[in-house]
Amino acid sequence: MSVQAPIKPAPVAERTPRRIAFRQTRGNWDVKLSPYLYISPFFILFAITGLIPLVYTGYVSVHDWHLLRGQGDFVGFQNFIDVWNQPTFWLALRNTFSIFLLSSVPQVVTALLLAAVLNANIRAKTFWRMGVLLPYVVAPVAVGLIFSRLFGDQYGLINAILEILGMDQIAWHSDVIPSHIAIASMVNFRWTGYNTLIFLAAMQAIPKELYEAAIIDGAGRVRQFISITVPQLRATLIFIIVTATIGGLQIFDEPRVFDAAGTGGASKQWITVTMYLYDLGWGNQKNFGRASAVALILFFIIIVIGVINYAITRRISTAGPKKPGRIGNKTTFTTTRRTK
Repeated sequence: MSVQAPIKPAPVAERTPRRIAFRQTRGNWDVKLSPYLYISPFFILFAITGLIPLVYTGYVSVHDWHLLRGQGDFVGFQNFIDVWNQPTFWLALRNTFSIFLLSSVPQVVTALLLAAVLNANIRAKTFWRMGVLLPYVVAPVAVGLIFSRLFGDQYGLINAILEILGMDQIAWHSDVIPSHIAIASMVNFRWTGYNTLIFLAAMQAIPKELYEAAIIDGAGRVRQFISITVPQLRATLIFIIVTATIGGLQIFDEPRVFDAAGTGGASKQWITVTMYLYDLGWGNQKNFGRASAVALILFFIIIVIGVINYAITRRISTAGPKKPGRIGNKTTFTTTRRTK
């Protein structure tokens, strides 16, 4: 028996690398860069209108910058310390959070309930849906002027109704909480309809089979709203709450036109952070450095509140959305548990 030596493989001839044509290289660049070019206008606009002003505000906030004299010396965090030590800043911060809570919470809840009503099978749907949007197209100054008359201390309609009902009149422009309620009512009047239409659009995207399965299982309208509608609107709720937070903490128009002076009341009982910022920059102090410091403080407050709201909203639906299943020819309505 003879043993044969293994056959050696034939040497592979070295291939000469092919030159990539410029057209092919351009095609590769097109595939890689085109998506970024398509979305680049957004980032360019964001840099021009958002990022550059933010960086410039930070630059101004660390300088002694007067409205008339212009840029002065570098002062570091002295503007932040000065703002921190002014009692008006804390008063404005208190008023802002008070008006924000009185406006945003009822506004989101009312918009959600109104959207549920408009999503039902009612007559003249288009009329009612367009009607809720009308307050949004009214100019905020006009809304402020009208509501300042409604909430007038002596000749206002609200106090006249209270007097007819045998109740004491309310000092809407003198007391703290009544003034905040009056300003919050302006905000709710303007923005509730806008948020209602956003909720309504999201509700119409919910699959109808979820409601059909719930009806077969005997769920009522309230149960369907809690177990199907609200969990399915979680992403929309996050959007509405975050935008309401940003708008509520930056409120300026409504408290500015609540009285003729526009200074936030005689005791600053309804001055907000943005009104205080305006007063620092263009009021008696004419200090752009301190105004920029307030702007940055408000920016970080909005970020913190927005993150907190986002975390809370994500936990609204802890049990997960309802999904239909099928047993034989019957559609069943079961609860699916979310897994991480």
